[in-house]
Amino acid sequence: MVGEVLAGRYELEELVGTGGMSSVYRAQDTLLDRKVALKILHEHYGTDDTYVARFRHEARAVAALSHPNIVTVIDRGDEDGRQFIVFEYVEGENLKRLVERGPVPVATVLELAVQVARGLSFAHQHGLVHRDVKPQNVLLNGSGEAKVTDFGIARSLSVQHGMTQTGTVLGTSDYIAPEQAQGRRVDAQSDVYSLGVVLFELLTGRVPFPGENFVAVAMRHINEPPPSVRELRPEVSPRLDAAVRRAMAKEPGDRFPTMRAFCEELDVCLAEARGGTEGTYVLPPQTAVGRHRRTSPWPFLVLLLALIAIGGVVAFLVLRGSGTGGGGTLTPPGGGTIALSGVGAYDPPPGDGREHNERVHFATDHDGSTYWKTETYHDAPSLNKPGVGLVLDAGKDVVLHRLKIATSTPGFTAVIKGGDSPTDFTAVLSSSETVQDGTEFRLSGGTYRYYLVWITRLGQGYQDARINEVGAG
Repeated sequence: MVGEVLAGRYELEELVGTGGMSSVYRAQDTLLDRKVALKILHEHYGTDDTYVARFRHEARAVAALSHPNIVTVIDRGDEDGRQFIVFEYVEGENLKRLVERGPVPVATVLELAVQVARGLSFAHQHGLVHRDVKPQNVLLNGSGEAKVTDFGIARSLSVQHGMTQTGTVLGTSDYIAPEQAQGRRVDAQSDVYSLGVVLFELLTGRVPFPGENFVAVAMRHINEPPPSVRELRPEVSPRLDAAVRRAMAKEPGDRFPTMRAFCEELDVCLAEARGGTEGTYVLPPQTAVGRHRRTSPWPFLVLLLALIAIGGVVAFLVLRGSGTGGGGTLTPPGGGTIALSGVGAYDPPPGDGREHNERVHFATDHDGSTYWKTETYHDAPSLNKPGVGLVLDAGKDVVLHRLKIATSTPGFTAVIKGGDSPTDFTAVLSSSETVQDGTEFRLSGGTYRYYLVWITRLGQGYQDARINEVGAG
C-alpha cells in the first residue's frame, strides 16, 4: 500500500508496524503538510459489519482521550472498504527499544512509568481499558515524553471475557494478566498488572516470565509469583520492589485498587529515588477478600453504619497461620491497628543481602497460610552472623506500642528495631523474645516509619524462621 493516498490526503510512506488485526503506516497529510500515523484494519475484518461498527465506535471513544500521555486521534475514515484511524505521528523510539539498549536509571524508569500510569488512569476514568499494555505500545517523543498508543482496538474487537469469537485470548503473552490469560473478565486491574510487568522489565532488563510459546508464558503468569526486582537489581528500593509485586498480584483484588493509586505510589517511589520525601502516600493494606471474586460492599457498609449508630466500631483482624508448626489465630494488639507492609528482607554484611525478598509481602497479606521465611541455615539454630530480619513499612512516621507475630516455626529469637530508612536500624525498641505463635512484643521508643523484626537465632529443630503474619498497634 506504500504510495497510495487515502481519503484524498493521506499518502502512505512506510509500513512501521503490523499486528493480528491492523497495520500502521507513516503517512504524509498532504492537506496540512504534516506527518501522521495511519492504522488500517486488516481487510478480512473490514468485510464484517460488526467489527467495522466496533472499530468506528472505538475511534470515536479514543478521540475523546485528550491527554499529554496518550497519542491523539486526528481522524477516522474508510477507503474502498478499508477502515482506518489517523493518529498523531510520534517521531522517536518505544520503551522496548529503550530497554534493549541497556540498563535504564531507576529515576528515569519511574519518571516514564508515572507518565504511562497517568495516561492509563485518564483512559480508565473515561471507561476505556487498554488490554495490551507493553513497552512496544509506549512511544517516546523527542523530549522524552511517554505517550501510550494502540488504545482500545483489542477491546473493541473482543466479544466476551477478553476473548475473540475464535476463542483466542487477547493480549501479548509477556505482559498478560492472569485473568486475561484465563479468559476471565478484563478490566482496569488488568492494565495495572501489565504496567507492573513493564516496570519490572524496565528495571531489570528482562521480562519476569520468559517462555517458548504463548501458552507456556501465560501459564507462568497464572501460577508463578514474580521474581524479586531487588534480587536482579539491588539498588532498587524495598518500597519500589513491593510496589511492583503488588501490581503483579495474581488476583485483581490484591493489586492497587486503581491505576491512580498505583501512579501515586510510583510518585512516592520517584521522590524516594531522588532523595526527597514529598507526597507521602500510604500503601493500603491487602485483604484476604481480594484473593477471591469481588463481592458487593453494601452489606458491609450497612453493618458498619449500624455499629456506628449504636455507639462504636469494633475493628478486628483474623490472621490464620499454617505450616509445620501450626500458626493459630492472631488478633491485632492494642485497641487499634496500624497497616504495615512487608517491603524487604534485611541481611547486612556478612550476609549476602538475600533472604527471600520475593516473599516479604506474605507477612502482611492478611493470609496466615502464607509466610515470609529466612534462608535455610544448616548450622541451625545458629545463623553464623548477627542476624537477619524482615523490614516493615508503616507508610508514614508512627509510634508503635505493640507488635504481634504469628509463626509456623516457633522458638526463634527476635528483637524489634526502628529506623528512618529501610536500610538503617539503630534504635532497639523491645527486649529480645523467644517467639511463639502469637508472641506480642511491647515497644518503647520514638517515632519511626520502618520497623525491623531482627532474628538472631532459629528455633530448635528448625533450619529457617517463618513469619506468617504481623499485627501492630
